[in-house]
Amino acid sequence: MRTMTAQWFECRIRYEKVTENGLQKTVSENYTVDALSFSEAEERIIIEMSRYTSGYIAVDGIKKAAYKEVFFSDKDTDDKWYRAKLQFITIDEKTDAEKKTTMNYLVQAGSLEGARKNVDEVMGSTMIDYTIAALSETSLMDVFEFKGDGKK
Repeated sequence: MRTMTAQWFECRIRYEKVTENGLQKTVSENYTVDALSFSEAEERIIIEMSRYTSGYIAVDGIKKAAYKEVFFSDKDTDDKWYRAKLQFITIDEKTDAEKKTTMNYLVQAGSLEGARKNVDEVMGSTMIDYTIAALSETSLMDVFEFKGDGKK
């Protein structure tokens, strides 16, 4: 498992896809890209998807993701994306009151139980007390990380 923290944008795109029987069909799918702005997210998703399609591509919507960190799996069979809502438990030193802070993460896994194991694997290496408040499958097809070419 590896993690990446960035500003993530969820993009809904529409494009022509060749079906299994050879016909072209217009589909809408959701993807996530890391970018600095909405305009960069739009440019990046068009560039990424143009590698896999030929023809019509339209961006139907872009929104900032509710998560800043993504947990990537090393397994080829982990082909789904799950939204994990974690609650971190801290103690206020002045009042000795227990405080819960909620954070969202995106987790790659093959199943719901696999997502839970992946969260535990990443978070188990930290000293933070946490509970998994919610874990749900998303409609995301893929996540595209920024990979610079090394040129300035």
